[in-house]
Amino acid sequence: QVQLVESGGGLVQAGDSLRLSCAASGRPFNSYSMGWFRQASGKEREFVALTWNLDRTYYRDSVKGRFTISRPRDNQNQLYLQMNNLKPEDTAVYYCAARAGVATTNRDDYEYWGQGTQVTVSS
Repeated sequence: QVQLVESGGGLVQAGDSLRLSCAASGRPFNSYSMGWFRQASGKEREFVALTWNLDRTYYRDSVKGRFTISRPRDNQNQLYLQMNNLKPEDTAVYYCAARAGVATTNRDDYEYWGQGTQVTVSS
């Protein structure tokens, strides 16, 4: 049974940092692309950051320079999102996702999802 479990969310102030973690289990994810998506209240789920082929990454414009996605080479079942200089508009439920093949920004292309972790940034 495949599971993705996120952790690390919380309530912080603007300018603070958080590090999200995602632990995947149930199968090897070496050939899978992984990414972080988020969904704010009343809005659609959107991609935040993607990683594939060991070191390829892609970010949505609003988080470039502030967020860093990483995935250890020796443990491709683990995924992180370092979030610095958080802003109130980053408030959302953050989800970890995985798909076979090259990463895409389309949430419908992803096969596996975690349950999400809430990030709330106060001004």
